[in-house]
Amino acid sequence: MSVDAGFGAESGEESDGSANATGQPQLSLSTAAARNLATTTKTAPQMQGITSRWLLRILPWVQVSGGTYRVNRRLTYTVGNGRVEFVQTGSEVRVIPDELGELPVLRDFHDPAVLAALAERFEQREFAPGQPLTELGRPVDQVFLVAHGRINKVGTGKFGEPAVLGVLADGDHFGDEGLTEHERVWEFTATAATHTTVLMLPRESFRELLERAEGLREHVASFTGGRRQAQNRHGEAEIRLAAGHHGEAELPGTFVDYEASPREYELSVAQTVLRVHTRVADLYNQPMNQVEHQLKLTIEALRERQEHELVNNREFGLLHNAEFSQRIRTHSGPPTPDDLDELISRRRNSQYLLAHPRAIAAFGRECNKRGLYPGSVDFHGNAVPSWRGIPLLPCNKIPINEDNTSSIFVLRVGEDNQGVVGLHQTGLPDEYEPSLSVRFMGINEKAVISYLVSAYYSAAVLVPDALGVLEDVEIGRRD
Repeated sequence: MSVDAGFGAESGEESDGSANATGQPQLSLSTAAARNLATTTKTAPQMQGITSRWLLRILPWVQVSGGTYRVNRRLTYTVGNGRVEFVQTGSEVRVIPDELGELPVLRDFHDPAVLAALAERFEQREFAPGQPLTELGRPVDQVFLVAHGRINKVGTGKFGEPAVLGVLADGDHFGDEGLTEHERVWEFTATAATHTTVLMLPRESFRELLERAEGLREHVASFTGGRRQAQNRHGEAEIRLAAGHHGEAELPGTFVDYEASPREYELSVAQTVLRVHTRVADLYNQPMNQVEHQLKLTIEALRERQEHELVNNREFGLLHNAEFSQRIRTHSGPPTPDDLDELISRRRNSQYLLAHPRAIAAFGRECNKRGLYPGSVDFHGNAVPSWRGIPLLPCNKIPINEDNTSSIFVLRVGEDNQGVVGLHQTGLPDEYEPSLSVRFMGINEKAVISYLVSAYYSAAVLVPDALGVLEDVEIGRRD
């Protein structure tokens, strides 16, 4: 045996075959062959789709033992302040008759013939940017349905200067008070901020139909009669009190009325069946438990879906359960400091802001234009951006629309704070994590083990002003 057999070639080259790349005989064991006898250093399985999931972390989770959570509120009389939808044929826009029920005076009125006749009386009008639709102080004699565009409500500020009181856009309506209150005057001037398409209904057209349709006449009469009940600014039945009196004044009697049919939230579920072959579980379980890591990544995917549902589910998701009175629009398109100030000032104790990361970047650009530098706060051990001391948390489950717009949420959380709460149920059979169970389902004839993985959850908004939304936030504008 040659004394050189245990040493590599002078060139240090190795090969998998009997000869190296230069055609010379191999003089030492190759690394590819040596790896078959070596124990590699490896990581646990990695997953790219895991996010911070801030929404799941900031919500206080309430135990729902019966699977249903009922939210009792004071009786509220303001109804029908929703968005109106339209159908478009070419350049012609028509209101869907049933959507007229979103006007307060027509809520719960279901005569399709009368609604269809009323929808036909709306006239389509186009307005150029800067063109006024109404004039401050003039009688309210028309109803406006905004089919497309943006309208500024301009009033008079404290010192007589023009002030933007609000923004109206697609689906909004205004002027319906004039249908029942003949002495009503416009409290603002509505001015088109962009090219705007509206449908207009003159009050006289409504009065003509009212004279012919007895059912509509009775419905309007009952509506105006109900509106005479005293209400607070939130539409709740007023609690009558006495203050500042002297002597033996007669005190008013009162009671607090509740909603007769309060909303109930049922726990939703996200599920999947995890399958692992017995041969994998038996033979390839060292040094890492295959079932454990399969389950870990499956649970991560379920939690991601859980947060997505808490944002986007049409039954309980935050995006669809924010009341229309708590939704505002940006004044110019991108999210400006003024927009966020208006969003957080409309409610007490705003605790968290949630936005898509691209919306946060758009807000940062607007701050840079103004020479503002939003601070950061230490939140759960992380430095996160903030505005007015409120953490601005990223949430990539908030959708980006086709027109490159998104939404920004503001939340107040907790039962004691009359805010937004998460709902779950702990103590489940085969519980693996709180409100998440892993159940063995057996082994099939192909020797595949099955586990049913289930996560139960929901969310509830206890009072309307606990959740606010800044809508139609443009995130891609370049000025």
